[in-house]
Amino acid sequence: MHSVNPDPARRIVARIADELAVRATQVEAAAGLLDAGATVPFIARYRKEATGGLDDTQLRTLSERLGYLRELEDRRATILASIAEQGKLTDALAGQIAEADTRQRLEDLYLPYRPKRRTRAQIAREAGLEPLADALLADPMLDPQLEASRYLRAPDANGEHGVADPKAALDGARDILAERFAERADVLEALRERMWAEGWISSKVHEDKAAEGEKFRDWFDHAEPIAKVPSHRALALLRGRQQGVLSLKLGLAPEFEQQLPHPCVATLAAKVGLARSVHAAASAATAASASLPGGPAARESARPADAWLAEACRWCWRVKLLPHFETELFGRMREAAEAEAIRVFGANLKDVLLAPPAGPRAVLGLDPGIRTGVKAAVVDATGKLLDTATVYPHEPRRDWDGSIAALAALAAKHSVELVAIGNGTASRETDRLVAELIGRHPELRLRKLVVSEAGASVYSASELAAKEFPQLDVSLRGAVSIARRLQDPLAELVKIDPKSIGVGQYQHDVNQHALSRQLDAAVEDCVNSVGVDVNTASAALLARVSGLGGTVAQRVVDYRDANGPFRSREALRKVPYLGEKTFEQAAGFLRIRDGDDPLDASAVHPEAYPVVQRILARVGRSARELIGHRDALRGLEARQFVDERFGEPTVRDILAELEKPGRDPRGEFVTASFREGVETIADLRPGMKLQGVVTNVANFGAFVDVGVHQDGLVHVSQLADRFVKDPRDVVKAGQVVSVTVLEVDAARKRIALSMKGGAQPERAPRGAVPGAGNRQRGRGDGKRGATDDRSGRAGERAAQPTALGDALSRALKRS
Repeated sequence: MHSVNPDPARRIVARIADELAVRATQVEAAAGLLDAGATVPFIARYRKEATGGLDDTQLRTLSERLGYLRELEDRRATILASIAEQGKLTDALAGQIAEADTRQRLEDLYLPYRPKRRTRAQIAREAGLEPLADALLADPMLDPQLEASRYLRAPDANGEHGVADPKAALDGARDILAERFAERADVLEALRERMWAEGWISSKVHEDKAAEGEKFRDWFDHAEPIAKVPSHRALALLRGRQQGVLSLKLGLAPEFEQQLPHPCVATLAAKVGLARSVHAAASAATAASASLPGGPAARESARPADAWLAEACRWCWRVKLLPHFETELFGRMREAAEAEAIRVFGANLKDVLLAPPAGPRAVLGLDPGIRTGVKAAVVDATGKLLDTATVYPHEPRRDWDGSIAALAALAAKHSVELVAIGNGTASRETDRLVAELIGRHPELRLRKLVVSEAGASVYSASELAAKEFPQLDVSLRGAVSIARRLQDPLAELVKIDPKSIGVGQYQHDVNQHALSRQLDAAVEDCVNSVGVDVNTASAALLARVSGLGGTVAQRVVDYRDANGPFRSREALRKVPYLGEKTFEQAAGFLRIRDGDDPLDASAVHPEAYPVVQRILARVGRSARELIGHRDALRGLEARQFVDERFGEPTVRDILAELEKPGRDPRGEFVTASFREGVETIADLRPGMKLQGVVTNVANFGAFVDVGVHQDGLVHVSQLADRFVKDPRDVVKAGQVVSVTVLEVDAARKRIALSMKGGAQPERAPRGAVPGAGNRQRGRGDGKRGATDDRSGRAGERAAQPTALGDALSRALKRS
C-alpha cells in the first residue's frame, strides 16, 4: 500500500509558517484571501485581524511560496502516478517522494523512472551486458577480461546488439554502471551539495576573443568559490560566456583537483559501495608513479576488478555527473544572482517612486538638447499642459538671450514656480541658462531643479502619450513628463514601463517574467501606500490601484469625464463593471477630496465607517469636527470600539487616520545643490566635498550624481565608517548625500567617491528629486546614444566604454 500525506494543503501551510516564523492560522487565512481574489495591499491594510498583521513584504513572500509549493505538490502527484503506472512504485519509494521538500529532490527520485531517449547504457542492456555489470560489481575478484569474453555475440539480423570483443563488453558494462550510479538520488544529493559548498567556478578567455572581449578582462583568468560569487559578478561571468568571450568550468579548488582519488570520485564510490576499489586503484597508481611496484599499496589492489570498477566511477563522475552539475549549479548561481538583481531593482524602484513630490505647483519642464534645441512645456498645478516652446541656446544657433527671453515670458504668463531640467545631454548647459534666467528676472521667483529624464522618450513615443497629447510633437511630450514627474514622481512614472526607469542591476540579463512580476508588485505597493485621488488620477495611475486593473480604470476615467467629479466613494458603484468585489478591494485606496463625506478623503475603508460612527457618538462631534483634532482623539483607546468584525489593529489604524487623514508616507521635498564651478569631470579634484543625489544602488555600492554629466561610484567599503553588508542599509535611490572625491580618471570617465569621515547622507530620508542626475546615461531608454543599464552591464555598448562600466569593473575586483 502506497501512502503519502493525505492533506498537501496542510503540509504547504505548515511549511510556509515555518519559513516565515508565523502561525499556521495566519498563513491559512492569507492563502484563503489570496485565493478569493484579494490583493496584497488590501490584505495588508484591511485584513490585519485575519492574518495576524502580516505586512506586504511577508504577504508577497507568502504568495510566491504558495505558488511554488502548490506546483511542487502537483508535480509530486504526477510523479507518483507515472511510477505507479510503470508498476515500480514501492512503499519505500512512495515515502521518499512524499518527504521530498524541493523540486530538485523530487526530480532526483524520479530520474531512474523518467522516460528517456535511447542511451548508451540502454543499448548495452539490449546487447545483454547488464549481467556482466552486475557480476563485476558484486564480485571484484572476477577477472574483467575473462568474464567479458563470455558475453561476446554477433550482431542480429538488423546489425544491432553485437559485442565484438571483451573491450566492447566492458565498455558497455561501464556505461550501465555509470548511468545507474548517476541516477541514484543519494549520490546526486551528496555530490550536488559538496560541489555547491566546495566547488570553484573558473573562467578563461577564448584566445581569439581577447581583443574583442576587452571589457571582460578582469575574468580572463579568474577563479573563486561558486557559492560566494556576488550576484553582479555571476551575471557578468555568464554574460561573458553568452557572448562567446569566456569559457566557464566547475571543479574543486586546484589543490583538491589533483588528489588521488579525486574527492568527488571517492564520495561517489562510498555511496555505491566501491570505496575499497577506488582507493586501491588510487594507491596502485600512486605506487606506480613512485616506482614502488612491490609496496603495500600495490598489494592492496590485488582484486582483479578493482581497477575496472574504479574507472567506472571516474567515468561516471567525469562524463555523467560533472557536466550535469556544471549545468545545474551554474543555473543555480544564475537563479540566485537574478533573484538578488531583481530584488535590488524592486527596492530601488520603490525608492524612486516614493520620492517626495514638489506638490501642486506650476512647473516649466525643460528637455535639454543641443542641435535640436531645448524643448519646454508648462503645466499647471494639476499637471494640465498649458504651453510649449522650443528654444535654441546652444550650438549651432547659440540664441542665448532669445532663449532666456522666451522662457521668462512663459514663466511670467503662467505664474511658474519651479523649473524642472532633464538630466540628459546638455543638462548642465541648460542649467546655466536657467541660472542666468533666474538672475536676470528675480521678480519671477523661480527655483530650478534637475530631475531624471529616464524613460521620458519611451513615454513620449507611447500609445498612452499619443492618446493624451495627439496634437503634440513627440519631442515636446518628454518635456511634459519631466515637469510632471517633479510635481508627483509616482503619478507620472507609473505611465512608464518600470524597466525604462533605469534603476536596475543587469536588468536585461535576468528572467524577464520574474522581473516584471517584482516590478509590478513594487509599483502596486507604492501606489496603494500613497493612495490615489480618483478625481484627478490618470487611467495609468488608477490601473495600479488594488483590484482595478486597466479596463476598469479606464471606465472610471470615462465615467468621470462624462458625469463630472465623483462626490463620494459610494458613487463609484455606478461605474460600469465596477462590481462589489472590485469596490471592496479598491475603495480604501481611492481618495475623494472635498466630497460629501470627509471620510472619503481618508484611508478608512467604507466597510469600517460604522466604527467611525461609534467613535463620533462617543466624543459628540461630527466627522468634519473630529478629523485632524488630535486633542479630542487623545483619550480614546482602540479596545473601546472593537466588535466581532473589527479588532484592535483596524481600530488603531482608524484612530491614526482620523488624527492625520490622508497622510502621505513620502518624505519632505528637498533638493541637492550642485557646487558652482563644478560642471564637468575635468573640474573635479581629489578631496573636494560635494553634494549629490544617489541615482542607483547596487550590491557593490551606490552611484551618485554630483552634477558633472557622469555619476561617481561610492564603493560599499566607502559608504560609512563601519562595515556595510547591504548598501541599501545606508543609502537609497533619490537620496541627497554629501561625498568626498577620492579619485578622478577623466580619460576613462571614472569618479571614485566616499561618504566616510563625516560625508554622510543628508537628513531627508528619501531625497528630493527621483533619480536626479545620471548625466552620462541620460534617458536610460536609448535616446541620444545613452546607456541604460545602471549596474554597468559589461559591454552592452563596447564602442563607447562608460565610466559606469569601468567603475563596475573595478568594484567587482574589490568585492
